[in-house]
Amino acid sequence: MSTRPWIVDDDLWALIEPLLPPWPERSPGPRPVPDRLCLQGILFVLHNDIAWQLLPLELGFGSGQTCWRRLDRWQKAGVFDQLHRVLLAELNAAGELDWSRACVDGSHVRAKKGGADTGPSPVDRRKTGSKHHLTLALVDGIPPVAGRPGQPRRRPDALLGDKGYDSNPNRNALRERRILPVISRKGCPNIKGMGKLRYVVEQTFALLHHFKRLAVRWERRTELHDAFVSPACSLICWRRLKKTRT
Repeated sequence: MSTRPWIVDDDLWALIEPLLPPWPERSPGPRPVPDRLCLQGILFVLHNDIAWQLLPLELGFGSGQTCWRRLDRWQKAGVFDQLHRVLLAELNAAGELDWSRACVDGSHVRAKKGGADTGPSPVDRRKTGSKHHLTLALVDGIPPVAGRPGQPRRRPDALLGDKGYDSNPNRNALRERRILPVISRKGCPNIKGMGKLRYVVEQTFALLHHFKRLAVRWERRTELHDAFVSPACSLICWRRLKKTRT
């Protein structure tokens, strides 16, 4: 990995730039900081978990307030969700998406300032936290992924979960979606080999928490925390895609 992972290379920028909402031609005030530099400032904060006001001005990103406003604007415009779909389609075309199974699990992070969607964390002495949670909502939230001939796909063949997801309504809802539920039952031994099959979800959380800003939640507003999660997911996909091209 680059020693400066916040740098946006030309290939990635070629995918992002067309997705950005244009600035008004007669925008009041001084000329805005270029979008590419603002994006690199956002990624600098995402990777290093510093306060916006501590963003180094000498790197040319503009002020922390400038980058924060740009991030908020782009998130509301759905820029990173669109980018994620583009990258998923390219990964699918390259045969890098495994549709045989999806996994559900959760990961707790401290929420230093509280806010929406927080509560007592069972893994941190009951301190306030948030949960990065891949739940059944994940199934319905999968966008249609293009990249291959035929209808874009949006359903895995099977869904794997531990005993925390043991309920007949969960299983029935999955079967209605033509998804095989593979969920351990409470009071019974774990399904043999489940741990090896579920490694992908643990890997996902490890990759997300590699971005230091996601290891601790500082934002009181959920949508602002999500605004960091979205580009992080896109960057994970982008790195995977680059590996397939080398």
